[in-house]
Amino acid sequence: MNKRFAYLIIGAMVLGVLVGWGCNQFLDADGAKSAASNLGLITDIFLRLIKMIIAPLVFTTLVAGIAHMEDAAAVGRIGAKTLGWFIGASAVSLLLGLLMVHLLQPGHGLHLVEAAVSSKPAATTEAFTLKGFITHLVPTSIFDAMAKNEILQIVVFSLFVGTAVAALDDKAPQVLHLVEQCAQIMLKVTGFVMKLAPLAIFAALASTIATQGLGMLATYAKFVLGFYATMATLWVLLFGAAFLILGKRAVALFGVIREPALLAFSTASSEAAYPRILDTLPKVGVRRRIVSFVLPLGYSFNLDGSMLYCTFATMFILQAHGVHLTIQQQIFMLLLLMVTSKGIAGVPRASLVVIMATLTYFGLPEAWIALVLGVDHLLDMGRSATNVVGNSVAAAVVAKWEGELEDIQPEEQAATA
Repeated sequence: MNKRFAYLIIGAMVLGVLVGWGCNQFLDADGAKSAASNLGLITDIFLRLIKMIIAPLVFTTLVAGIAHMEDAAAVGRIGAKTLGWFIGASAVSLLLGLLMVHLLQPGHGLHLVEAAVSSKPAATTEAFTLKGFITHLVPTSIFDAMAKNEILQIVVFSLFVGTAVAALDDKAPQVLHLVEQCAQIMLKVTGFVMKLAPLAIFAALASTIATQGLGMLATYAKFVLGFYATMATLWVLLFGAAFLILGKRAVALFGVIREPALLAFSTASSEAAYPRILDTLPKVGVRRRIVSFVLPLGYSFNLDGSMLYCTFATMFILQAHGVHLTIQQQIFMLLLLMVTSKGIAGVPRASLVVIMATLTYFGLPEAWIALVLGVDHLLDMGRSATNVVGNSVAAAVVAKWEGELEDIQPEEQAATA
């Protein structure tokens, strides 16, 4: 199924480029614009479907996740160290994405002026102040926040609800069970929506190239290569951190996670590699009880590749539309991404939902995400593999800090070589 879906994605990309090129070459300017508008209807429906699931998805998954964080509190010391590593790794991922996108400037020179002018983004971003940010954190009504897809307000309310459930003596089992069931339902709905991704990718690429021409492919190539270069830099940083803490054991660690990382890359799903990581990490001495504790938290709160992409892709979209953020606004954006990315981790194409919510929060059209939709699957493969690497390193580091890193037996060392 995953292979078939990957082939559908590739076919949709190729067909979208061909149809867009045909419209650009054989239709006049008005005809190409009309064709792009008609194709854009498919993309608009897909984006509306994503927008439809944002509020219930964030609320249910985050409440369920926070309610189960009581386990980390019970373990205490291990939980604190684990979350400390996650926060540090998340900050590094987000900041690296921001620095590299400024250095590489993948969206520079695209000048999508018409869209930028029509939406008047400057009026909203200039008003984005510290006071406004803090005030906006607290919803006056959760129903109003959900109706408007105010993602940060939903996150704040979810944190309160999840913490309250965890603090109750009986953990409100019926409420928690209901929330978990709702989260499973929303995950299934998300899966249904994402099955339409090939159709949306075809329409997004075709409509973009119909109006912009094949020159747009050069911009996409710069964007994709720039992201993979940034991701490679993050891998180097992760290996460096692992080597500093684990010593030569880091080499064995990266050796055994090659297969899970490759599986995640080929399926564009870090969840597909989860069972393999659980089985693989003990081979390099990470005790299973540490793996069983850290990995579930990591898959909820430590998706390094996804966070790197959120920063890189969001800034690429803003560069392409000529939107400039101040340093203060960019710092706020990092904080926003740090929080919102924790609410929907593990969701298929979660990064698209996070990026769309970020654009909406800044008062920018969520339709701008169509710019990256066409190549999202190519990038999802890389960020899924990065998520696997980041969580594997986290488990090994926490095990080392806790003295839970066992010696590798000679036969196991030979197997990992």
